[in-house]
Amino acid sequence: MSETVESLHHKIDSAAELGSVVRTMKALAASSIAQYERAVISLDDYYRTVELGLVACLRRQGQVKVHRVHPKRLCAVVFGSDQGLVGQYNEVLADFVAAQLKDNAMEKHVFVVGERIQGYLADFEVDASFAVPNSISAITGATGHILSAIEVGASDQVYLFHNRPKSGSVYEPVMQRMLPLDEAWQGELARQKWPTKNLPEVVGEGTLEALIREYLFISLFRASTESLASENAARLNAMRRAEKNIDELLDELNQDFHRLRQTGIDEELFDVIAGYELLAQSGGIKRGA
Repeated sequence: MSETVESLHHKIDSAAELGSVVRTMKALAASSIAQYERAVISLDDYYRTVELGLVACLRRQGQVKVHRVHPKRLCAVVFGSDQGLVGQYNEVLADFVAAQLKDNAMEKHVFVVGERIQGYLADFEVDASFAVPNSISAITGATGHILSAIEVGASDQVYLFHNRPKSGSVYEPVMQRMLPLDEAWQGELARQKWPTKNLPEVVGEGTLEALIREYLFISLFRASTESLASENAARLNAMRRAEKNIDELLDELNQDFHRLRQTGIDEELFDVIAGYELLAQSGGIKRGA
């Protein structure tokens, strides 16, 4: 009986310690989500500024073609996770990528951000893989490495695949076409209205190219940020489920522990009473003494 009680007590202590770890991870995930969501909001404002700059340049230059119109190669940048405890985060995104690219006959080049998702992309040959940035400050350097690896100047089509936070759900997989910057892309920008009555003036010959580089950088930066926000949302959801399961387990263990202790106490009292009765019957103890 003593070993069983000790075993239950050990399980209760272990479950309580695990619950403490889960609560800490849940707090860290919630804090990270807020941080990345603020970064996305700030990035949207900057993207709007770059977009307006492109509108001004394209109107002045008469919608000059920037990339080839008939692409033959396809580059896919897939943002997954390096760490676990995220449920089906990587599986869902990998299935989405496969579904979007299965009917595309172009030569495919896949670039993966995150070690864990690479195993779910077995149908594709991965050209290069990158570690997931662990902070907002690290996203800048990671984005530069990705841009260099995919060789933006030589790529015909570039698609970004990542999970995006979704209200009412944890996240959803999305696809964004980043390149080519063809007539359709330029025409969509040129049709946008200028927000003020003061017409813009473009200074310098390299302004358009600089703004395009910023557009590519922002697209990758935002995809990485939204992916990290989604990853932490998935981890937060997993930690909530784990916390609920641990609480239920602790309730069961505590009930078993108290029941076992009560059973032990009852057995000890029964032994005392039985011994008393035995002594009383043998004359060793007078009843009522």
